[in-house]
Amino acid sequence: MNEDREGLDQTKLEEGKESYTIPVGPINVALKEPLRLLFSEDGEIVRDVDIKAGYAHTGVENIANRRNPIQTLPLVQRICGICSQVHGFTYTRSVENALDIEVPERAQYIRVIMQELERIHSHLLWAGSAANQIGFETLFYYIWKERENVMDALEYVSGNRVNYEINLIGGVRRDLTPKRLEKLEEALKFYEEIYQEVEDTIIRDRTVKMRTRNIGILEKQEALELGAVGPTTRGSGVKKDNRTDHPASAYADLNIKPMTPNRIFGETHCDVYDRLAVRVKEIEQSIDIVRECMARLPDGEIAYEENLVKLLKDLRSRSGRGVARTEAPRGELFYYFQKKADEEKIHNLKVRTPTYGNIMSLRPMFLGQQIADIPIVAASIDPCMSCMDRVVTVQGDNKKTYTKDELVEMSKKKTRRMKNG
Repeated sequence: MNEDREGLDQTKLEEGKESYTIPVGPINVALKEPLRLLFSEDGEIVRDVDIKAGYAHTGVENIANRRNPIQTLPLVQRICGICSQVHGFTYTRSVENALDIEVPERAQYIRVIMQELERIHSHLLWAGSAANQIGFETLFYYIWKERENVMDALEYVSGNRVNYEINLIGGVRRDLTPKRLEKLEEALKFYEEIYQEVEDTIIRDRTVKMRTRNIGILEKQEALELGAVGPTTRGSGVKKDNRTDHPASAYADLNIKPMTPNRIFGETHCDVYDRLAVRVKEIEQSIDIVRECMARLPDGEIAYEENLVKLLKDLRSRSGRGVARTEAPRGELFYYFQKKADEEKIHNLKVRTPTYGNIMSLRPMFLGQQIADIPIVAASIDPCMSCMDRVVTVQGDNKKTYTKDELVEMSKKKTRRMKNG
């Protein structure tokens, strides 16, 4: 289709009527990351939308397949600048599952503590960003100011403010010393003291509720059929949370219940407001999880082998394939890892990020909404395009467009190749 006629209503054009489309992105102030949205509208109402991703290629999986498992760890943590912990956590678990490596119990608790601190950081960042999308800049600055405390705690524990590098294949790189535990305790007390104010400022605020209630609806059945994950699907009343459905590491010792609107309000509207409320209440839930993990933190070693030379030699002789799935702040993060014996490099690595599961949920959310609600609806799934876009095929100057059926067939062939080793 000619680019300047893309998305136009051909029926209207054939009848001699006007047809308009509104392109948003791939670079737009309403979007945090590159994404192409082409809206067909009727006055101020969105009637159809074409969603195109693929503008932020990084080729991480391809690079990983040329490295050994230890070299790949810092690479995968850079898939997402916000969720670097969960990528390291899930990658190491996929390696440990594949190569049969046992992780000390103390390290498993430290990993979960870091996970939940990152969730607090991510949800606060999202809440501030969402406030900015509806023009509530005071709330944006307030939330991001309060987020600094958890960033400081993460830096104090890991040594890094963004890419924490706390995970190690078979354990963690840093222990929680009494001084670090004291710093974490200070951070927890800070958030326990301000939590009610944060909740009142976001959930109870009249402006926020007016701009998000009955906006961007994703019905429960649609969430299930489209495979939505994380707060996006829980906001529609689906009780799906890998911390309870597939508990790994110290999560298996904890009693966590999925946060849903019905649990918060006693009813579910499946809208932006419900998704917002789920994230805010999960901040409180994460504070409780960190406190419980600190109270139950066992003594002992923090790594299977801290000497990386010895660890790499050990890994070289092992073979296997394994998977790991984690409840990241945005939803399920999935890793597939495969390595052959006596080979130092990884044979295959595959990553499925939460945004891949949530991106098609945007379509039912957009339909019937006003144009002015496009930014907050898009933000409500907390999209991370840099996480999702990782593959590009370039063959000289030739351009190849793959159909859906061709992509499905390619996916099936890859699965068969991986099964056959």
